[in-house]
Amino acid sequence: MIQGENIQKHFRELHVLKGVDIHVNAGEVVAVVGPSGAGKTTLLQLLGTLDRADSGLIRIGGVDVSQLKDKEQADFRNKHIGFVFQFHQLLPEFTALENVMIPALIAGKSKKAARERALEILEYMKLTDRLLHKPAQLSGGENQRVAVARALVNHPKVVLADEPSGSLDSKNKDELHQLFFDLRDQFQQTFVIVTHDTQLAKLTDRVIEMRDGLIL
Repeated sequence: MIQGENIQKHFRELHVLKGVDIHVNAGEVVAVVGPSGAGKTTLLQLLGTLDRADSGLIRIGGVDVSQLKDKEQADFRNKHIGFVFQFHQLLPEFTALENVMIPALIAGKSKKAARERALEILEYMKLTDRLLHKPAQLSGGENQRVAVARALVNHPKVVLADEPSGSLDSKNKDELHQLFFDLRDQFQQTFVIVTHDTQLAKLTDRVIEMRDGLIL
């Protein structure tokens, strides 16, 4: 599903990624761990086409995304990559249902189709009684489940998560972690999760450890 070869990234004189090779299979839940400054989030941003590598190859679902133009990358990102961040990044003026619909609308789906798909996922997330609530009216755990629903609305090839449970209490953290594995088991969803949470890392199919811009 994901193939990265010799990925290099500089920020001015700082060499952040020093030739990273990474491979993630379809339906695999992979944790990326390591100390702060190891390059984990930078790698996730490059895999998600939020930034470009200085050199190297990145393929997602067989597509060499590093060769796509900016507009093509944005279209690919919208349709094939889901994102979950530590702080859910929901739009505060929109309801849970509207937040989940937005990526589908951007992808060109009709309002009816986007609504039906969003309702389907939010029902799976057990959030049908919270559809019309805005983020400020939801708990931290509910907001993060809405964020996961938003990430899944376009049937992405891969979901990239950056410290997804970092802001949650123990109960909501455990529920979110279980949700990832339920989605993998039921839908063969692929996840790459950057985390400092050793409990989550132990549950994943495979742990990739980074240090000083390299995979150990």
